[in-house]
Amino acid sequence: MNKIVLLEKIHPNAVSYLKEQGFNDVERLSSALSGPELVQTLADADAVGIRSATHLTAEVLAALPRLRAIGCFCIGTNQVDLGAAASRGIPVFNAPYSNTRSVAELVIAQAILLLRRIPEKNARAHRGRWEKSATGAFEVRNKTLGIIGYGNIGAQVGILAESVGMHVIYFDPESKLPLGNAKPQPLEELLQQADVVTLHVPANPTTKNLMNRERIAAMKPSALLINASRGNVVDIEALNDALRADRLAGAAIDVFPVEPHNNQEEFVSPLRGLDNVILTPHIGGSTEEAQQNIGREVAEKLARFLAAGTTRSAVNFPEIAHLEKQGQNRILHVHRNEPGVIARMNADFAAYNLNIVAQQLQTRGALGYAITDVDAAIPDGLVQQLCAAPTTIRCHLV
Repeated sequence: MNKIVLLEKIHPNAVSYLKEQGFNDVERLSSALSGPELVQTLADADAVGIRSATHLTAEVLAALPRLRAIGCFCIGTNQVDLGAAASRGIPVFNAPYSNTRSVAELVIAQAILLLRRIPEKNARAHRGRWEKSATGAFEVRNKTLGIIGYGNIGAQVGILAESVGMHVIYFDPESKLPLGNAKPQPLEELLQQADVVTLHVPANPTTKNLMNRERIAAMKPSALLINASRGNVVDIEALNDALRADRLAGAAIDVFPVEPHNNQEEFVSPLRGLDNVILTPHIGGSTEEAQQNIGREVAEKLARFLAAGTTRSAVNFPEIAHLEKQGQNRILHVHRNEPGVIARMNADFAAYNLNIVAQQLQTRGALGYAITDVDAAIPDGLVQQLCAAPTTIRCHLV
């Protein structure tokens, strides 16, 4: 029986779906874990579900030889050492689309609030100041939105922005087909033209401090910066300096370089106390609808892998689409991508007089993954033989 552990208060519909699929040993915990407590909790788990606060490092994965699959119930996967997971034959799944609408709506709402200077007026009203003035408050209509990163969320933000009358320009290092009337622009020109700049890029070495002092300085002093992507994309100190020197009109930041591990830990940022800044606790995708969609999407991917070996949409692994079992038994074989591996494996099947009725193979970099269906019971001796082969990373009977 497969054991699945879900951390960080993953939506309960994930548990419901997994149990509907026959996975009855599901443990759901409300908080993130780390260190020895994390390893101890996952010691007998076949699969784990996490969000953004639990970090599965190479050291943690090395201490979990039983773990076979990881589900990130979010968009990002930078909290997992993807290379270490792949090298141990562990596919990692995520939910790249399920919270797209929620993030896009938050960005447009923040743009409207900042353009109207609502955060400042709200803060001052709470302090007893009545500041009824139109100075510096603008409609969103006819303003230019600059989108950096025109992927699933960026494109959705553009569509919503056009629906409220904004002009949309975007920059992406890859060629992307524009939706609506959006127009691609070089990054530096986008920064000079946009009234609102919003970031929708992944976390990687090329995007770290993408918005540095020079690029923030390239924005119009009347412009706004919104970041609902990854915390290390903006140089927070540079942004703080620009805001306090009135070289930028405002900002909305949902993600930070360092974030509290739980709701009891204090949030620390130099941006605290600025009335023209909206600070939100990494809630871009935190709506009931998004969490419900994410719970179902990732739970489905974990269930399909555990039941059938399906790896479609895994972020670090050779992708094999779902196929119902064609024979009596199925064996999953993860191996080094070297010549002759499949030929030797199939010879082992033949030596046991087993007929292969279906076989799928896919490779990705140094990794190979094969799913083999046979028309009879697979002897323990064959499984042991396949697992002991020098090129084998992991093999498992389902």
